[in-house]
Amino acid sequence: MLSLVIITGLLAFTSGKPCDTEANREPYLSLNKNLLHSLETLEGLPNPSVHLALRLSNYHNLAKESEHLNRLKNFLHNDIQSSLSNSQSVVGLMALYTLALKSSCYDHNTITFTVGENSETLLTHLKKQMEQEKEHIAFSHRPLTNYYQYSLGVLALCVSGIRVNNHVSNKLIKAVEHEHLKQGDTESTDTYAMAGMALQCVKNAGSHVQNAAELDTALSKIKQKLLASSRTDGHIGNEFSTGLAVQALLAMGSPVAECAASMEAMRTSARNNIYHNPMSISQILPALQQKSYLAVESMDCLNESDTLVLEPIDPVVVLPSQTKVTVMVEVVTSSGAAAIYSVDVPKDSSLLDALELLKTRYVGFTFETESSLWGPFLSVVNGEQARQSDRRYWHLSSDGSALSQADIITCYFIMSALYRCVPFNRVSNLKTVSIQVMRFGYNVPPPQWKTPDSLLRVENTDTTQTTSRSSMANNSRTLSFPGSRGLQVQLRME
Repeated sequence: MLSLVIITGLLAFTSGKPCDTEANREPYLSLNKNLLHSLETLEGLPNPSVHLALRLSNYHNLAKESEHLNRLKNFLHNDIQSSLSNSQSVVGLMALYTLALKSSCYDHNTITFTVGENSETLLTHLKKQMEQEKEHIAFSHRPLTNYYQYSLGVLALCVSGIRVNNHVSNKLIKAVEHEHLKQGDTESTDTYAMAGMALQCVKNAGSHVQNAAELDTALSKIKQKLLASSRTDGHIGNEFSTGLAVQALLAMGSPVAECAASMEAMRTSARNNIYHNPMSISQILPALQQKSYLAVESMDCLNESDTLVLEPIDPVVVLPSQTKVTVMVEVVTSSGAAAIYSVDVPKDSSLLDALELLKTRYVGFTFETESSLWGPFLSVVNGEQARQSDRRYWHLSSDGSALSQADIITCYFIMSALYRCVPFNRVSNLKTVSIQVMRFGYNVPPPQWKTPDSLLRVENTDTTQTTSRSSMANNSRTLSFPGSRGLQVQLRME
């Protein structure tokens, strides 16, 4: 039910290159059409990352892109205005909005937000948000949000022609130098990629930094980190971080041939229908067309190919299975009290289907979902919250490993209004399922999101405070149901 400017010379590839064959165009044309079809669903906020990818594409449906731009300027704009009025940090979402507008050659100076009695432009507010992030790093050694958002903010200002404060860019350089671009104990491929594009833009702009040699060293280190994260199948980090990683490598001057294996891996994943979520597609599509977000800087929006035509999609009717499976759900509250529920559901039902059915069968069982740019995500179970404002998230796993198939999603808190998501699964594929809420302290980053096949149970890690795994285990309770198709809800409190 529930069911993210390569220099002109870097983009001037010849039509005879191996990557420009009809067979290689087919995957990204298919993804391009999937993104356009996603615009037809008007639920939730319009996604600026989707708009950015559509605008960076070589192929366009200008009418649909124009409609989506108008939705961004209305609904997303109002959502950001609300957040600013409530003194919330939305630097990541504001940065993506800036990039989306720039990709449509829209005048940023006509976009304003009002806080109190002061009306100021989008870029002015973004600069102020970045200053707040910088100041937070100064006294807490971490941004107010995280380095992914921070990098997005640097990138958005830079490609918009705004001189990035050298103290702001230097904070990012130092974070790379000291290897602070982590989520938990794990280095974040996504964050390194976004930092690489941001710092490359600063270098291309000739913006003064306190030490140009340190900037070059940081860029070199980022490239080494990304290449070192390459898997034998060509993906960098995982299937869903490869798009941003390839964008960054191309932006930092890597030849296309150096990224050939990763591009082929993305094409293979696209052909195998791995990419369903519009947010993930939006990060893959530019890379498959050998572009990065830096290309937004040089766009002129002239003589664009308006040839992408969408064929209507026939609705697919899925009949419910007559085979039933039993789902067990345990909810452990913050007090340690446990409640266990069970329900029979048709085979191949989603976990959301099971939860919805449980809610109708048991008066005491409740749950809620929230929307994000990655889609709906589980936020509350029996009154226990795991919202972005609480810096908590739900983690789903089965027998210690994350779920591997997707038709509904739950999301990690990666950015204040942007999420990296992990799929729910269909209950017929599971023996036991754990739904576990994690809480991260104000200065503690969210966990590294892994590919669904390899994501393990996440431990709470604070690089600013030493916390042993054994001590963390004392703050949680884990029960499983061997031999049953169990759904375990666990609350971990700090």
